[in-house]
Amino acid sequence: MANVKVAIRVRPLSSRESVDGGRLAVQVEDKVVRIKNTKLEGRADSRERLMEFGFDYCYWSVDPEGPNYASQEEVFQDLGVSVLSGAWEGYNVCLFAYGQTGSGKTYTMIGTPDSMGLTPRICQGLFRSAESSPNGQSSSRVEVSFLEIYNERVRDLLREPEQKKPAVLRVREHPETGPYVQGLSQHQVTDYKQTLDLLERGISNRITAATHVHDGSSRSHAIFTIQYTQAILENNLPSEIVSKINLVDLAGSERADPQYCRDRITEGANINKSLVTLGIVISALAQNSQMFSSCQSINSVASEGEGSIGGSMSSSYSHSHSLGGSSRRHCFIPYRDSVLTWLLKDSLGGNSKTIMIATVSPSCNSYNETLSTLRYAAHARNIVNKPRVNEDANVRLIRELREEIDRLKSMLLSFEMQRNPSPSLSDERDGSLSDIVLQNELKVDQLTKDWSESWTHKRELLEQYSVDINRDRAGFLVHSLVPHLIALDRDVLSTGVTFYHLRILPFLLFPLLSVPSFLPKPEIRYHRKG
Repeated sequence: MANVKVAIRVRPLSSRESVDGGRLAVQVEDKVVRIKNTKLEGRADSRERLMEFGFDYCYWSVDPEGPNYASQEEVFQDLGVSVLSGAWEGYNVCLFAYGQTGSGKTYTMIGTPDSMGLTPRICQGLFRSAESSPNGQSSSRVEVSFLEIYNERVRDLLREPEQKKPAVLRVREHPETGPYVQGLSQHQVTDYKQTLDLLERGISNRITAATHVHDGSSRSHAIFTIQYTQAILENNLPSEIVSKINLVDLAGSERADPQYCRDRITEGANINKSLVTLGIVISALAQNSQMFSSCQSINSVASEGEGSIGGSMSSSYSHSHSLGGSSRRHCFIPYRDSVLTWLLKDSLGGNSKTIMIATVSPSCNSYNETLSTLRYAAHARNIVNKPRVNEDANVRLIRELREEIDRLKSMLLSFEMQRNPSPSLSDERDGSLSDIVLQNELKVDQLTKDWSESWTHKRELLEQYSVDINRDRAGFLVHSLVPHLIALDRDVLSTGVTFYHLRILPFLLFPLLSVPSFLPKPEIRYHRKG
């Protein structure tokens, strides 16, 4: 289990805030953020004038000339490197930015051409590690997708240029892999330049609009997904792990203004709806995590009692009482109330290592919005995820068989050192163990061979015919001028695909009633009914 890591970044004052006086209400010291309510100065008010919040990382990016200024590189070294290390280990990783409109979320995630953000830096680091790894027995594959959630509808940001009107995609839920977007295009990339081109294309297709707070405000939630697959064959032991990296740039919350046009009001309402649902999900997950930790502490205290009858009865009663109470008060998590929370289901309380970076304004004019963001982030820090390494099932079986072989070999060695006085019984026992070891070794060798051939064949097919396999859609895209046939499984949950490459034969001007002997034997025959 792992808690959600939370970082806070304070942006510089905007031109509008500087004109209004530029008074600061936020202070950062080490890992503590303090916010001061300047409206209560000189008043006898019972409300708190200074509030403190503790987080995992705090970045002061207000004054570029200041000694404590946190640059894009410093943020990447803390958060981006954590994302890359989790992906290399085979975990799912999620990094999302939250904050009010104009607080610097897109700048932190995407950046500018002169100051790259977290997303391009993570892509660059991913390919640098792949290039630095020794060739031969290791290989990797990178696939990317880019979507936006606009007015609670999902759209593909990497759609084909000739498709003028973007199609609305549906969110489905696979019984094993969880929620996914049906029809979302996945693109295989081989270097950083291809990834950056796709990222820039998606950003240009994203919906933005001018608001009172920010001239180029993002009006949709954007999710850039990287699927990173690693295959390693070391000491004749295969290893194939798949990690999914979700880089999320959320739209900013903003107060409704009657002067806005109807479209802006509808956009703001849907944005606030999804963010409110996200807040409810985070609060419910934090409450469940706190109850689980408190139940564990109660049970551990109860189990420390002495072995008396009364102590055992009281400990068992307290144990059952705590479990019963926790089950009754368990909060329901409304993931499906919003498309955003449904897609981020695994990232919030599931199989993922999650990092949240909340961006705030230091101005006293944004006190209420900044305080709301800090409270939001403080709740998210209590969420406990359950990440696990995403390993191929066949590779896991091979590893378990190897462990079983080593265990049986150690048993044989111990039996040889401690011989039974009855030689017939010892020989019979050693012979049965030897047969099991031999059978397991044959299984391991065959599975390793099949895995190696499958990975090599798949990689050659992808490189030769530019085949882009999409597991979520149970389909693929082929860019090939060579004649071919494709057979798909009828089961929508299956990814089985058969690809027939048709050999080109010399053109004959006369009809063939039978295949001549000088032509190769056909591999596919068609029979007409009747």
